[in-house]
Amino acid sequence: MANDTAQPNDEENKVELSPRDIEAQAEQARVEDAQQAKDAKATKKAKKRSTPTQRNIIIKTQRDESYKRTMKRVQSELPVRTRMFSKIIHIKFIESLSDAIGLTIARPNSILAGSIMAFALTLITYSVSKTIGYKLSGFETIAAFIIGWLLGIVYDYFKVMFNGKKS
Repeated sequence: MANDTAQPNDEENKVELSPRDIEAQAEQARVEDAQQAKDAKATKKAKKRSTPTQRNIIIKTQRDESYKRTMKRVQSELPVRTRMFSKIIHIKFIESLSDAIGLTIARPNSILAGSIMAFALTLITYSVSKTIGYKLSGFETIAAFIIGWLLGIVYDYFKVMFNGKKS
């Protein structure tokens, strides 16, 4: 307990302050509190701004470079013929043309409708022609597919027009 005697007593350290000093200390405490509140607010805003969607924004050039690296890596693992085919179909122009065709002409509903219609109409046409003794030319299946495909395109058009959703 020798250390207790060596430490000064708290009552001895108290010094009387003048009202002006008390006001100055109070003002300094208010300024420090305001600064801490400001810092806390700035930290909170910084945390809000650093959400994963905003921090990890990928620009087009980064996405294109990543795509090229991935394509080169994957193509290097392919057999020679498949690699050549992959290089041809992944030319930017051909890829964008294929996407445009897939979104307009080669709609899934239109192809499905064309196939079903081709089967049904060809079956009916074949049955009727067999009964009456008429020979088929071979164009019947193609014509039935085209009719079904057109019906599928019209169906997709009205579906998008009324629902606003593509299939």
